Amino acid sequence: MSPSPRSPKIRSALLAATVACATAAAGVALTTGTASAGTLSGTLYRDPDSAAARWVAANPGDSRTTVINTRIASQPAARWVANFNINTVQAEVAEYVGAANAASQVPVLSVYGITNRDCGGASSGGAPDLTQYQSWITNLSRGLGDRTVVIILETDSIALLTCLNSSEINARNQALRTAVQTLKAANANAKVYLDGGHSAWNSASDQAARLVAAGVAVADGFYTNVSNFQPTSAETAYGRAIISALNGQGVTGKRQIIDTSRNGGAAGDWCGDDNTDRRIGRYPTLATGDDAIDGFLWVKPPGEADGCAFAAGSFQPSLAYSLATGVADPTTSPSSPSSSPSSSPSASPSGQPPAGTACSASYRTTSTWSGGFQAEVTVTAGDAPISAWTVTWTLASGQSISQVWNGTLATSGSAVSVRNVSWNGALAARATAQFGLLASGGVTTPSLTCATA
Repeated sequence: MSPSPRSPKIRSALLAATVACATAAAGVALTTGTASAGTLSGTLYRDPDSAAARWVAANPGDSRTTVINTRIASQPAARWVANFNINTVQAEVAEYVGAANAASQVPVLSVYGITNRDCGGASSGGAPDLTQYQSWITNLSRGLGDRTVVIILETDSIALLTCLNSSEINARNQALRTAVQTLKAANANAKVYLDGGHSAWNSASDQAARLVAAGVAVADGFYTNVSNFQPTSAETAYGRAIISALNGQGVTGKRQIIDTSRNGGAAGDWCGDDNTDRRIGRYPTLATGDDAIDGFLWVKPPGEADGCAFAAGSFQPSLAYSLATGVADPTTSPSSPSSSPSSSPSASPSGQPPAGTACSASYRTTSTWSGGFQAEVTVTAGDAPISAWTVTWTLASGQSISQVWNGTLATSGSAVSVRNVSWNGALAARATAQFGLLASGGVTTPSLTCATA
């Protein structure tokens, strides 16, 4: 069920102009309010000229339009800056950032132009050499303005190094460090994040070492799961492990961005063009409720192809409709984690255990589809540290669980128990761990019991 350790191809002859830069749009009322944790706050920018929005406008009579409009075209996604042109990139960025500033919203840019991009794969391209890459970054930085802007810098550039020799890796690391410094010098409010791969790729310790070598110390943090499908719970745990490893190397204060654009359904082969089990995950928000996570973003715009069945980067309504089918509509008040758009209306909010309780567990449905759903359980330690935990509940009639991650499943009839795995059982006082599950049957909110060893 796990995707290839490779991150999917992002784009190919990628976005030969504005098509290359399309994002999924977002209505202000349906997206973020003020973030409750992390270092970012505000409303994410909705691009009214995204590929999804243009398709919706051009196809009002299509039977798929309402679903695509409500669940994808209404939401913010990253603008990809991937067309390597030193002379035009400043104006391209300035126009987009300026529109976001005028709307008092936070733009997200995915900057994708480094030399040897995608190791020559379907999204190959970028700068001919690193000297010209730095000139491109310098001109790009001049269009950033002076307000908050989120920059997802060079997807796959750190996790995917198989095409580079040791000297080329060193040169790339220096180029990334210099790029971060250039971007932040141009706009002190720019938040820049480096490539963290995803939880089914490199180990957390390996990825942390790569991040340090590439200059994460001068960045705001790292992003994971771009164009991939790993569950949010797995990415959250992976991010915490990276942060712990970074702290161990003396690099502190770094935070994570998670791409949730296509991780609300099953895992499996990475090539999303051919996989109808994919679903959009959490709707984009800066209100994560987690001090370690700055945002759940749609970095890869839903509906854009990976280059398998369709041209990489092209918007395909069949893909968009498949991703959005069976998913709850966004809510109108997503300013707090308990009301985030991806939560089922019946999902119980997470909370701290009452005084004197060893641990508690809260349950939330993260996505639904015909005949099944995905859920996430958060375990929270009480006032004292715990060494292990087990969560139990009773399945409703017709329900069954097919997969659990970050926990060990045991069932007996309708009785379910999930205990910790080796690395997430020991929790400090008031600390949390999460596990996820895929299930069939109707959506319910069960009563959970948490016990310690």
